[in-house]
Amino acid sequence: MAIARKEKKKLKTKSLGSGSGASTRSMSDLRPDHVEKLAPCMSNCPQGTAVRDAFNIIRLYEKHGKTKEEAYTDAFYKWTENNPMPAVLGRVCPHPCEINCNRIHRTDSNEPVSINQIERFIGDWALEQKLPLVKRDDAEEYSEKVAVIGSGPAGLGAAFHLAKRGYKVTIFEALKNPGGMLRYGIPAYRLPREVISAEIQRILDLGVELKTETIIGKDVPYDKLTEEFDAVFVGIGAHKGKMLRVPGEDADNVLSGVEFLNQLNSGNPPEIGDKVVVVGGGDSAMDAARSCLRMGADVTVVYRRTRNEMPAIEEDIVGAEDEGIKFNFLCTPVEVFKDDDNKATSIKCQKMELGEPDDSGRRRPVPIDEFFDLDITFLIPSISQEPDFDGLENLKAGPREWVHADEFMQSTDCDCFFLAGGDVLDLGLVTTALGQGKRAAQTIHQRFRGLPIQFDSKPEVIEPKTWKSDVDGTEHHNLLPGYFAETERVEKHELPVEDRFKDAEKEIVETITEDEVFAELARCLSCGKCVECGQCWTYCQDACVVKPLKPGEKYKFKLENCKGCGKCEEVCPCGYIDMK
Repeated sequence: MAIARKEKKKLKTKSLGSGSGASTRSMSDLRPDHVEKLAPCMSNCPQGTAVRDAFNIIRLYEKHGKTKEEAYTDAFYKWTENNPMPAVLGRVCPHPCEINCNRIHRTDSNEPVSINQIERFIGDWALEQKLPLVKRDDAEEYSEKVAVIGSGPAGLGAAFHLAKRGYKVTIFEALKNPGGMLRYGIPAYRLPREVISAEIQRILDLGVELKTETIIGKDVPYDKLTEEFDAVFVGIGAHKGKMLRVPGEDADNVLSGVEFLNQLNSGNPPEIGDKVVVVGGGDSAMDAARSCLRMGADVTVVYRRTRNEMPAIEEDIVGAEDEGIKFNFLCTPVEVFKDDDNKATSIKCQKMELGEPDDSGRRRPVPIDEFFDLDITFLIPSISQEPDFDGLENLKAGPREWVHADEFMQSTDCDCFFLAGGDVLDLGLVTTALGQGKRAAQTIHQRFRGLPIQFDSKPEVIEPKTWKSDVDGTEHHNLLPGYFAETERVEKHELPVEDRFKDAEKEIVETITEDEVFAELARCLSCGKCVECGQCWTYCQDACVVKPLKPGEKYKFKLENCKGCGKCEEVCPCGYIDMK
């Protein structure tokens, strides 16, 4: 049923003509109420980043009497209430927020809003303006001290959320510089070192103490740490690469993917020669392969499944393909051949076929009786990685297990109590590690203050099935024609392949422009929260809806005038009004 716009009528009128042309409208005892709902992008972000709210700050800047600069600043502080590293995440996050974007249910492009690219724009703008992070309004100077082991995403997330509450935090980092896998596992062409350093420094500027080149369990006994600090967060990451366990892989020119990337990003790249084979299909494998290509080598990736099963981020696989990396699928090395100088010269590979799915949900590779050799000058097994528990064996859940933690990041299956997050629990995303650090900080605060250990309550997630429609009765949100932009998604800008190798560290993706940011913001549906369009006021025929005097304030309802027709709920493009 199409929505017909009618002129407002005086309060005393009895006419209740409906949008369908009928002479009367049905009345009910239901009355409108503003019910904020959780946007699916926010619900699918491990950090709970206030995506929709930050976007609305920018898109409504003129209506709210702000300059663009003021809006960008306010959006940055809204974003960093939960996520302290938007410039970093805007580059390396595979944006699970976009997977749930309700925009994909529209009939135009069916593409999500480019949330990740807007995040990067906000983060870069804040770095250019040198905006600091700030403490919470309710922060106090607490006496409790917290030790954080590891300065990767999980440790940084915990330190940030503790420091902004007012706790004394000390980070202990084994390596020379902070950042963990952000700095030592991701190549500079994807994540510039200056971006990492700048966003970490803002966290330290909140009063966080950093002690680098300090290995807990060796330089400082773990027991001493527990004596000096009131709580310990363990975020040591997974910096130890797993090998293939085949004959000959002890050759001098064989390095795990993690170790290779560590040496490269530490400024001590190994001599790799001109023929490199990388084994694996994950993110680290793609990073290692593309880095070797920038070092001048001919690179082949060997993977035991097919391209469809590769766990690496799709855009990184495409990038590797575009840059000319070769892929050998359905095969795996079974032996490394060495010369008298303990140098690997070739590998023997066995072919595979896919069988039934395994525990990962992917089809299991099954060896077949076919083999071939590949000549190499360097071999990089990048099949997995694990934490190095040397000196911290007492933290492990078992001889072959890592750390176990509950949903509040509290350790389980261990004699000593601590909190943990990041890759020490399980290999995962940067945003997941940051989110786990945040949750651990909340748990520590709740324990210190004698509060219940619990999650914050959240509103229900607004999904397409909860929305109404005026098109063929399908259950989609009633989006008014032309109200939200019917434009195609803004995609990333990447350097042409031929320009990527002039400088091995040159960033290959550019930040989108200001105009593109606003084009994308116009596509955001502001799911579950008012976007101040005034449609409820326009279509109400009973003077029930009252416009606010000041932009940014809520519309109000004169319920004594309401007939319960539900028109306001029907025309709200954001699903913010419920009839109850």
